[in-house]
Amino acid sequence: MDEPSTKIKIGVFKCGNVGTAPIFELLLDELAQRKDITVRTVTSGAKMTLEEVKDALPKIFEFELDLLVLISPNPSVSGPATARNMALEKGVHTIVMSDAVAKRMTKELEKQGVGYIVVLGDPLIGARRQFLDPVEMALFNSNIIKVLAVTGVFRLIHQEIDRVIAVLKEELAVRLPRLVIDTETIRDNSDFKNPYAKAKAMAAYHIASKIPEINTKACFMEKESEKFIPLVTCAHEMAQVAAKLAEEAREIEKYSDSLVRKPHSKKGEPLTKTKLMQSPEFDDELYKKWLKTLPNN
Repeated sequence: MDEPSTKIKIGVFKCGNVGTAPIFELLLDELAQRKDITVRTVTSGAKMTLEEVKDALPKIFEFELDLLVLISPNPSVSGPATARNMALEKGVHTIVMSDAVAKRMTKELEKQGVGYIVVLGDPLIGARRQFLDPVEMALFNSNIIKVLAVTGVFRLIHQEIDRVIAVLKEELAVRLPRLVIDTETIRDNSDFKNPYAKAKAMAAYHIASKIPEINTKACFMEKESEKFIPLVTCAHEMAQVAAKLAEEAREIEKYSDSLVRKPHSKKGEPLTKTKLMQSPEFDDELYKKWLKTLPNN
């Protein structure tokens, strides 16, 4: 296959962690075969301090970006805010990806001309030293990743980024995403064919979206270990139950051979299939929708 005439350069700056962060760039190129994009990832690690960001941030702009995706659990604090402002100064299209905390600043982001994808079901972890160790952290994130994958959140995310990429390749006017993903979003945009599977997915996502309420109280309000340890434990048990519900939803679709798969072509075009033994086909309707830059769902 010939190399495309236009290859879009995407920078991913991870400042702290949310459920999407560990595998975000893999969502764009799951087979490592796309010829239309080049992706570089830089991270400040678990910390979001200004010092950490200033050390890491310049490296991402050495890449001459067409698009920056800034992933952070709190894009309003000094570290990620600095990254956002630097991208704007350099004229780079910027999308902030975050959890429910960012919902409070969507108006500010819109005023700046920054796109956003806010995932309400991407919860705060139970960050208490008496409870959280590296293994518990990994298990929590794996449960949340499963919920976000199965319920359709990752599908919404990668298709929004794919839409922007398609528009950049065609040199059309860029409309950055303004998307807040709640339970109703899952209901209205999921690929589930079986209504029971969809309901289980909605339940899984709704449970995940309630976890931050418990962990916020446990991490920032309760001072006595006798009170906050049961709370963070409760929240992590909820994450495990949500992952189990999500898994059950996917199994229902598999049993009826109606599980939707949407791989990327080598050119980055959207493909789709609904039967296991089918070959995926080009989704012409979706691609035309992207290029028309229609409003978000």
